[in-house]
Amino acid sequence: MNWQPYITSNPKICHGQACIKGTRIPVSVILDNLSANISPEEILKSYPTLQSVHLQVALAYAASLSKE
Repeated sequence: MNWQPYITSNPKICHGQACIKGTRIPVSVILDNLSANISPEEILKSYPTLQSVHLQVALAYAASLSKE
């Protein structure tokens, strides 16, 4: 999955952390929730601006970082 259209990094937003574009939700928050075995449904309920595709791109982003 191509994560680039969905994830951005801006030094003025969340101290430059990778975030879901159009939000102030860091990718790390999504990954932390997923690794804590929180269901995708519960994550989406907790962060109403997220869509299910954002969970997928967060995983794709993490996977791409692990290849470097």
